[in-house]
This record gives sequence, C-alpha cells and structure tokens, in this order.
Amino acid sequence: MTPPAALPALEVRGLVKHYPGVKALDGVDLVVKQHEVLGLAGENGAGKSTLLKALVGLVRPDAGEIYVRGERVRLRSVVEAAGHGIGMVFQEQSLVPNLTAAENIVLGSEGRGVRGGLYRWDMMRELAQEQLDKIGSHIDPLARTDTLTFAERQMVEIAKVLRIEQRSQHAPVIILDEPTSVLESKEIETLFTQIRRLREFASVVFVSHRLDEVLEVCDRVSVLRGGRSVGEVSTAGAAPAELHRMMIGSTGSEDHYHGNAYPRREEPLAPMLRVRGLSGKTFRDVDLDVRAGEIVGIVGVHGSGREDVCRALFGAEPLAAGEVTLAGEDLDLSSTRAACAAGIGYVPAERKTEGMVGPMSVADNMTLTKQKARCSGPLVVPRKQASLVDTWIERLSIRTPHRGTAIQRLSGGNQQKVVLARWLVAGDIRLLLLDHPTRGLDVGARSEVYRLMRELAANGVATVLLADSLEEAIGMSDRIVVMSDGRATAEVACPAGGKPTPLELVKEMV
Repeated sequence: MTPPAALPALEVRGLVKHYPGVKALDGVDLVVKQHEVLGLAGENGAGKSTLLKALVGLVRPDAGEIYVRGERVRLRSVVEAAGHGIGMVFQEQSLVPNLTAAENIVLGSEGRGVRGGLYRWDMMRELAQEQLDKIGSHIDPLARTDTLTFAERQMVEIAKVLRIEQRSQHAPVIILDEPTSVLESKEIETLFTQIRRLREFASVVFVSHRLDEVLEVCDRVSVLRGGRSVGEVSTAGAAPAELHRMMIGSTGSEDHYHGNAYPRREEPLAPMLRVRGLSGKTFRDVDLDVRAGEIVGIVGVHGSGREDVCRALFGAEPLAAGEVTLAGEDLDLSSTRAACAAGIGYVPAERKTEGMVGPMSVADNMTLTKQKARCSGPLVVPRKQASLVDTWIERLSIRTPHRGTAIQRLSGGNQQKVVLARWLVAGDIRLLLLDHPTRGLDVGARSEVYRLMRELAANGVATVLLADSLEEAIGMSDRIVVMSDGRATAEVACPAGGKPTPLELVKEMV
C-alpha cells in the first residue's frame, strides 16, 4: 500500500470535455506532487481554463478521473472542491463588489465572525487581517471592495483562497490562475514569497503567460496544447524558448516587439490628439500629444492616475478642466457615445466586465459599437454582418467555432481579439486607447496584438498604450509619458536604436 506521504496531492487521468464544436480537453493527464509548485503553461485555447474549472467543481468532465491524495473524487461544486482542500484564485475576479474586503475573505467560512446571525466586526476584521498579513498586504479589511484598485482586489482574492486552510482537514491544493497579471514588481515578489511559504504545507498550481515567472517560482511545468498534455519539464536549467516551443510547436522570443519586426515611421504624421491641462478626480494638469501613426505609452505605479486619464479620453470619467482636440477639432468627451462618434476606440483592462457582453455572440460583440457597419437603415442585414465579421475572424485568426458562438465560450486571447476588432470593423478609428491589451494573453496572442498595433500605426491611427509591463511599454512605444501622483512628470523617447531600460523608467516613476 502506498504511504499517504508518497501519494500525489492531486492527479488527473484522461480528462475529456466537449463543448459544441470544440473539444476543450482531449485526454489530459496531470500530477501535482505534495509540497511542490507545478506550473501549467499553454496558449490561449489550449484547455487550461477548462481544466482548472474541472478541478474546482465548476465544470463536469465528460470522461476521465480526478484523484485527491489517492482517493477518486467527483467535484460537482466549489464547496465540494473546498471540502477536499482545493481552492482557486480566478484570473477574472470573483469578489462581491459591495461587500468589504473582510466579508469577501471569510465568505462561506465566517466561523467566529458570526454570532446569532450577526457579524462580529472586530472578529471579522481579525480573521481577514490574519490572511492579509500572510501576503504582506496593507489593505483595510473593512474597506468596500469596489473602492479598491484592481491590484488590491487581486490581493484580496489571494487572501480569500488562503482561508481554505481553515475550511479543510486536508493539506490544501491552491490554484493560482494568472495571479500576477496586474501586480507591480514589489507585489509580485511578495506573492512569490508567499507561494514558497505555501509549499511548506500545501501544493500549488501556478498559471501564468509570463514564462519567466513560471520558471522562477515553479518546480516543474506541465504543458497543454490543443486540449492535450504534450509534456512536462523541470524548471532547473529550462528556458522560456523551450516552453514556448512545447506550447506552439516552434521557437518563440520575448523580443517579439523589438528590432525590425514592426518597422516604425521615419517621420510621424501630423498631431492627432492634443491634451492641455486635463484634470479629473485622480489627475490634474496633464498635457499629452499623440501624433497620427504614433504609439505613446503611459507608465506609472498604481494610483498614478494613468488609467483614469485613459478612461477620461473615452468619455467614461468626468473632467474638471482641460482642453482636448482630435485632428485639430475640439473633442466632446461628455459621453462614451460622443467619443465613439469622434473615432475613438477603447479596450478596457477588465475585459469580461467592461469590454464584452458574455452571452452575446462573437458577431454581435464585434459590431456592438458600429451598428451602421451591419445595418441598412434601421435594420440589421444578416448577410452584411456575416461577411464583415467573417472577414475579421479570418484576418485576426480568431479561433471560434462560428460567428454565432457566445463570446464567453472563447479563450481570453480570442475574446481580446474580438474586442479589438470592434473598433476596426467600420474603418473610421482615429485614436485607440489600449488599457493593458495583452493582459492574460500567451506569447503567440501577444505577438498578434503587437502586429495589429503596428499595422494600425502604419495606417495613421494614434495609439495610447497602458502596457502590461515596462518591457512592453519600451518595446512598443515611440514615446513614453511617465505619470506620478496624478501628474505627467516626464517624457522619454524610445528610438529604435537606443531605448531606455526598465530601471531608467522606474527612476522616473518614483
């Protein structure tokens, strides 16, 4: 009989899951050893999300077996998974926005936090603070969740899943799905320290499209491609290129936005966007120029105000003062409708909640803001819409069973392509605002987004980029504007032959 200590913490054998027109999992095998950090890598659409959902009871596989510490289990709900010690931090946040951080952290396991059906707020705060302390977070447990930044909410998600230690009698298996996507370098290092602590009494499945992170924090990496397990490697001595080759069958490079792959304009066109003295709730006196055919990155730490500037330029945040012109004409930013009419497009950071309508089809999402492109008078012309949508599905290599498939059934990378295509279908885009457009995308999908950005720039579109990393900002931008405490404090040129380093930008940011 195998000693309990030698049994895998979690094992998957031959897992299969079908969706209409798609085989998401095709006989996946996976082993998570006790007290290890296992990396899970694969392109968008490789089956990672479906596999993770099966492990936490959100998806019921059509075939295959799941074992927890040698015991075969059927995981029919998140509660059942938690009872076996399996918890997950989701890539798309699952917090209740109108509750406090403390309520979210202990939700479903309040224990001593409730007496006689009423919250004991001092105890609730203490229980939540215990988890927040583990990850070095200074968030107020009694702060409403919808007042926190995206990164702060991510830390609450992590603290929440750590409560599984109190909910299960078993050594936990913690699944982290893209936990670093919006964290700063200091916060990432804090998280990695916590993951290493977790290894002492738990097992961790770590998912990230940043392959350098996977190699840094994991013991082994299992790779999926096309819904199948294609191999695993030990991280000792492994390189990102090796993982990338396993993921897509060819060698990739993290230099995909550098060099001559995307030639820049020798002479930019005339100014397209001109901003003077822009002020709002979290920013003030911001000046910004973006020429036609130019990509301008805006960098800054959380709270710098750059996200709100981007939203204000799309009419989604109120302005207190400032002048904005587009192609020499005064710009009406009183509403998002007015911004769209002026030829401004916006890809938000929170794709699922702000960038798409999940139950609607790929076709309807793609043409949502450009109704005239699919209509004749007041009526939708199905054949006109189908031709337009199919053209962009092919052009952007969007992987979808059909244009009528609900967008929520697509992988994150393909959802992002649909959101981008929304602003291209009518061909009248003049200014594109990109808030973390590659967040959660794999190497191949990121390269396709970069290619599209360069193509748009070559066609004269002015672009404002809030990048997912400093390296991305440097690689993709013609110029970089640094924001700090709500002000634009510096501007850095990014010539093809002499780009700044991330360290130089950090010095400007702080």
